[in-house]
Amino acid sequence: MRVLLVEDQEKIASFVRKALVEQGFTVELVEEGEEAFLRAQRERYDVIVLDIMLPGRDGLSILRNLREQQNPVPVILLTARTGLSERLEGLNLGADDYVTKPFYAEELIARIHAVTRRASGDQLSILQAGDLTVNLITREVRRGDTSIDLTAREFCLLEYLMRSPGRVYPRTQILEHVWGYDFDPSSNVVDVYIQRLRKKLDPTGEGQFIETVRAVGYRFRRLPERMVT
Repeated sequence: MRVLLVEDQEKIASFVRKALVEQGFTVELVEEGEEAFLRAQRERYDVIVLDIMLPGRDGLSILRNLREQQNPVPVILLTARTGLSERLEGLNLGADDYVTKPFYAEELIARIHAVTRRASGDQLSILQAGDLTVNLITREVRRGDTSIDLTAREFCLLEYLMRSPGRVYPRTQILEHVWGYDFDPSSNVVDVYIQRLRKKLDPTGEGQFIETVRAVGYRFRRLPERMVT
């Protein structure tokens, strides 16, 4: 998930960015309002976490202009103010959610997942293929009764592939979605992580889940349908 984080307070920005990256998000940090607005126009993000009080252009102005341009990107507003009028103004301008400082990183992460699910119309909470189940809420991965411990990046990679079983993803596309556009396209990090995932998901080496499509990339095999809850 690609996140534009707009926050000018260095301590808060560093705290939030670290928490999101640890959960596997790709985060771009901007500290100034005008630059944030330009990026939101130019790039595609899954969600924008937007502080209201910013140098250059305030968050409500950014939100207003994005909605005037019919930009549907989910926006979560951050503010130190607790007044009802400001919250209502932000929501009326088209904000998807509102978080008041101080806040817990876990709460913000949960709200990001919630607004992006609503925006996509995706009510899916569990992905399933054979005896492999992936809980998108608790981030728990299991094969049958056995729990599988994945890093945040491994989890994101697995989720990305599982959401479209049978679809072939080129390495560059996986790299951009899971690691972000700033990553070196010549890196072999995708291949390394695919091998790690295969070993964790299938220690016997049968290659049941992730297939290599020679000279193209990877795909998750079509197995029994996903379970929707």
